[in-house]
Amino acid sequence: MRINNTKALAEERVNDALKREFRGIGLYLFSVSGIINILALTGAFYMLQIYDRALASGSIPTLVAISALAIGLYLFQGLFDIVRSQILVRVGARLDRKFAPIAHKVAIDMPRFGFSTAESLERGRDVDTVRGFLGSQGPMAIFDMPWMPVYMIFVYLLHPLLGAMTLGGAVILTLLTIINELLSRRLANATQQAVVSRNAVADSNARNADILKAMGFAGRAVARYDKANREHLTLQTRGNDISGTLGAMSRVLRMLLQSALLGLGAYLTIIGDLSAGAIIASSVAATRALAPIDLAIGNWKNVVGARNSMRRLRDTLVSLGDAKEPMPLPAPAKSLKVDKITVSAPANGRVLLSEVNFELQAGQALGIIGPSAGGKTTLAKALTGIWPTLRGSVRLDDADLGQWSDEALGSHVGYLPQDVGLLDATIAENISRLGVTPDPARIVAAAKAAGVHDMIVRLDGGYDTPLGPQGNVLSAGERQRIGLARALYGDPFLVVMDEPNSNLDGEGEQALTRAIEGIRERGGIAVIIAHRPSALVAVNLVAVIQNGRMTAFGPKDEVLQPQRTTSNVARADFSKGGAVA
Repeated sequence: MRINNTKALAEERVNDALKREFRGIGLYLFSVSGIINILALTGAFYMLQIYDRALASGSIPTLVAISALAIGLYLFQGLFDIVRSQILVRVGARLDRKFAPIAHKVAIDMPRFGFSTAESLERGRDVDTVRGFLGSQGPMAIFDMPWMPVYMIFVYLLHPLLGAMTLGGAVILTLLTIINELLSRRLANATQQAVVSRNAVADSNARNADILKAMGFAGRAVARYDKANREHLTLQTRGNDISGTLGAMSRVLRMLLQSALLGLGAYLTIIGDLSAGAIIASSVAATRALAPIDLAIGNWKNVVGARNSMRRLRDTLVSLGDAKEPMPLPAPAKSLKVDKITVSAPANGRVLLSEVNFELQAGQALGIIGPSAGGKTTLAKALTGIWPTLRGSVRLDDADLGQWSDEALGSHVGYLPQDVGLLDATIAENISRLGVTPDPARIVAAAKAAGVHDMIVRLDGGYDTPLGPQGNVLSAGERQRIGLARALYGDPFLVVMDEPNSNLDGEGEQALTRAIEGIRERGGIAVIIAHRPSALVAVNLVAVIQNGRMTAFGPKDEVLQPQRTTSNVARADFSKGGAVA
């Protein structure tokens, strides 16, 4: 109950904030739309005056005066229409500036909780959808609809029967709009999910292009994408069929209504109840009255898409609105405490690590070994705050990781994952973690600590060398050493390395050893997930992780002593130089 109340309060705060920010603009656009719709009666009045006054009197000056007035009013209408359109475009840009960074922040966080890259990037596409909708004809229909009664009253004043016929047409078109909404709502959600699934397959294929090429199953990967794409096309075709059919029906109905009004107007004129000018005027006004509904039906797909995107963006704001900025804490300098943590996989909730408990003091380095899929990488992600713990806590100087903001915690933590993950930026920008005003001396110091400075300066661009997507201009070993420099940048208190020597040669492994020694000498803490024994040269403690549990912890020499028990086979193999994943 408390969670529901908290969410409701967060939603209320977000809705109030959005109303405060855009209420004034909405009222202004409503007023401008009123002026545009009043001026749009110019055509009807012009026809009325031409037939009933200019032609009846045969006066050319009257015709010229009426025409000049009509031209002026049309120009004013066009001017206000331009103003409204430009305001909507700028509102879209304003929303983009407000939501895009927030959406991208959520997109960065979502993969940590088991979402695919395609699902994460949908948040950014939601921003594009809303902005594109505001620049389209859809909002024009929405702002024009409240002014439809003006035209109906005008037609009714010309003759009640004409007004009744126009009202009947409006009711039928409104029913078509409701039918469109009912048929499109569920289909739009299914189509959105199909797009995400298709994009997820495309993203997976693109990231693994080398594997597909080398082992010759690119064709099967394309077939898998084609299947997902066909499902998307089927749903999209059904949606287009609905909107196209109802759009065609609304256009035909408008033409029938226009002809019916002309026929009824002619009859009323014949019997003397209506003037000739009123026939044309009623037809023009009725057409304008029904235009917003017709336009809405034609753009309903965009309306539904923008509404769903806006709802997801609002939910994003609500989720972020619940988060409070923690009070700044002193930089950690004493200890790392792992207090009986249990960690599960975000994607499926399966427990990967249970009741892991240990403590490290400043100046210590821990090597973590164990069989593949034992939970070593899961522990690394828990230590760095990437994955939350189900139970227990990870503490720096007795403060839980949640007591730091992401940015503050990041300045105290260095992380070198198995997949280095260099950004599409320069070497200096990667090492400095995209620092706005990075200190060149600290960048060079981190590179030297990782033993990669000499390699960098031999490049034509030096530290300003752009790495391109995924850093493919460098070898795997070079990327890993630059990733190590990034982890060491700013002398963070805790440095976690996941298989840091998997792509290193002898020189690189020596540099890694010196880096670990440097962390210990300056009073930091290093945690190294070992793939080869050479990674543990500079550590003083070793832990064994097996089947999601810590089965040993202690001084390196004691833990790595060859034993004959089954539980120590991994340690015995490791001490002899075998690779333990």
